[in-house]
Amino acid sequence: MGGGGVVTLFLCGDVMLGRGVDQILPHPGDPALRETWVADARSYVDLAEAAHGPVPAPVPPSWPWGEALRVLDEAGPDVRVLNLETSVTRSDTFAPGKEVHYRMHPANLPALTVARPDVCVLANNHVLDFGRPGLDETLGSVAGAGLRTAGAGRNADEAYAPAVVPLGHGHRVLVFALGAWSSGIPPDWAATTDRSGVAYVPELSAAEAAATVVRIRRTRRAGDLVVVSVHWGSNWGYLVPHDQTAFAHALVDGGADVVHGHSSHHPRPLEVYRDRLILHGCGDFIDDYEGISGYEQYRDDLRLAHLVSLDAETGRLTGLRLVPLRARRMRLEPAPPDDRAWLAETLGRISGGPRIAVERDGTLGLVLADMPG
Repeated sequence: MGGGGVVTLFLCGDVMLGRGVDQILPHPGDPALRETWVADARSYVDLAEAAHGPVPAPVPPSWPWGEALRVLDEAGPDVRVLNLETSVTRSDTFAPGKEVHYRMHPANLPALTVARPDVCVLANNHVLDFGRPGLDETLGSVAGAGLRTAGAGRNADEAYAPAVVPLGHGHRVLVFALGAWSSGIPPDWAATTDRSGVAYVPELSAAEAAATVVRIRRTRRAGDLVVVSVHWGSNWGYLVPHDQTAFAHALVDGGADVVHGHSSHHPRPLEVYRDRLILHGCGDFIDDYEGISGYEQYRDDLRLAHLVSLDAETGRLTGLRLVPLRARRMRLEPAPPDDRAWLAETLGRISGGPRIAVERDGTLGLVLADMPG
C-alpha cells in the first residue's frame, strides 16, 4: 500500500491478446477465422503493417505492452486490474451465432503475465467464443499462471464472487465483475448453479444493481476497498445511456468505491459521484484493430492507462492520473503532445464537467478542485 494511507490502482480497458496479436507472439494458434470478410487472423497483422510498418514477428511477450510496462514500473500501483477480452484455448469449436471470435494460445500467456496483473476480469463478450470447454481451458490456464480472475467461473458462485487482493495492514481490494447484455454477451453465456459462464446482467436495472450491492455487503469487511468492473454498452460513440449512469450511481450508493467500465473501443465520459470515480468506458488497451478504417474521429489508436488513487480508509478519490499511449506496429508507444492535448480536451468535453489538465510530465490529471463538494 502506498504511503500516506493512499491505495493506487492501475485500471485499463480491453486487453485483447487473441487473433492478430496472438499471431505475432512466439506460439501462435490456428489463424483460422469465421468472419464475414476475414478468414485468417494474420490479415490483421497485415493491416497494421500497411498502416505503420513491419512488425518483427515473432515478438517477445512484452512487445504488445511496450511503453505501458515502463509506466507500470514507474508508477508502482498497489493493484493492477484489466479486462482480458479473449479466450485462452486451443479449441477450434467456434461459438455459433457470433461474427467475431478471439482466442490466444495458452503458451502465449507470458504476454499477459509480463504485466503482472492482480485481477483479470473475464465478464465480457469474448470469453466464451469457443464454448464452455474453451472457458474451462481459459480458467485453468489463467489460474495455472497464478492470476486471479473475476466475472466468470465454473458455476454462478464462482462467477459472481469477487477477486480478493490483500494489501496488508488489514486492507484488501475486492474486485467484482459483471457483463451486461448491452455489450453483446449472449444470454445463454450466463453462469448458473450447475453451468459455467459469466456473471451476467440482462439489464442495467435497479434490481440488478441491488443484487450486486447485496454481494458487496456480504463480502466486505472493515479496511476493504471495492471495485465493480462492468462490461457494458456499445463499441462506438460518447453517449452514456441513462440506465448506465443510474446503475453506476446505485453501485456507489451501495458501497462501490470505483466503477470500472469497459467495452467501448475508445474512452468514454468519466464522472466523480459522491467522491467516487466512475469510468464509463476505458477504451481498448491492447488489440489488433490498427489499420482498420471507419471510426477515425474517435482516435481509437490512442489508449489510456488509468492510475486511480484512493484514500485507504474511506475509499474517497484522491487523484486520477491518465497516461496517454498510442498503438503503432501492434505495440504501445508514448502519445505525442498533440494527441495528449486532444485527449485532455475531448475527455473534459464529453464528461461535461471534470477538467482534465495536461501535466508537465505529459500525463493527464483530473483537477479535483473543480469537483463539487
